[in-house]
Amino acid sequence: MSVARAGEFGLIARVTARLGTGHATLLGPGDDAAVVHAPDGRVVASTDVLVEGRHFRRDWASAVDIGHRAAAANLADVAAMGAVPTALLVALCMPPDLEAQWAEELADGLAAEAARVGASVVGGDMSASPTLTIAVTALGDLGGQAPVVRSGARAGDVVALAGRLGYAAAGYTVLSRGFRTPKVLVEAYRRPEVPYGAGPAAARFGATAMIDVSDGLLADLGHVATASRVAIDLLGSAFEVPEQMRDAAHALGVDPLAWVLGGGDDHALVATFPEDLPLPGGFRLIGHVVHGAGVTVDGRAYKGPGGWDHFR
Repeated sequence: MSVARAGEFGLIARVTARLGTGHATLLGPGDDAAVVHAPDGRVVASTDVLVEGRHFRRDWASAVDIGHRAAAANLADVAAMGAVPTALLVALCMPPDLEAQWAEELADGLAAEAARVGASVVGGDMSASPTLTIAVTALGDLGGQAPVVRSGARAGDVVALAGRLGYAAAGYTVLSRGFRTPKVLVEAYRRPEVPYGAGPAAARFGATAMIDVSDGLLADLGHVATASRVAIDLLGSAFEVPEQMRDAAHALGVDPLAWVLGGGDDHALVATFPEDLPLPGGFRLIGHVVHGAGVTVDGRAYKGPGGWDHFR
């Protein structure tokens, strides 16, 4: 059954029936707006848009996979502020001939990823469009902590990473070359493994700045360096390339460090901390904040690709 045949309200009913209820949801889908509990009194909000052909391909990933990816991209942004995600709002623009089952399975993926952090999809909108587009807004609660922003890094801080790098970028390259293995890399592209709990933990441990690595480590740390008016020097020895990634890079003729340093979509969290503070569990040292500007590796500019730009 196509979405046109199901009809807007019929499809909404089919989709919302598959969504769970998070701990912060006071009123979910069904009214003009949802009501979400905000005990802190402040709400963290972030929005991302995924466009078919630009951010995802239906022949590379299932609807459930794409739902996981769409939710993760937004939930990670909330975690990077030091907050706990509470709810998602989803706008879905679809070609009329899209199968209704695809939209239902997308909802399954969105709901499953949100449930990992105790959140849920609380509402959204649907419309016809020649291009399949998914817009997701995530909300979060700071739990009494100050938000961890990009502009707080200071010379003398250490730089630490939670999560993995390069896996999703490697998976993207594998798929773009027409292959489906190694599975660990392809699955990383389809469903990121985001260290959500590391964000609030970093805030509790006194992180001075933090960002979600969505566009590439060098590019995203460049945002931190610019906002904080500092330089960041990474330790090349901190980035060990796993065997399967190294083998795939050799087979495809790619420098694996280009995936690790310039690849996004794993949604690791990178934060800066005062050097005299212990790092929270799950974080590892990868560099230092120094005086100056820009991001270097072992004191030198990296010659490979720096990250993703949506308009290039």
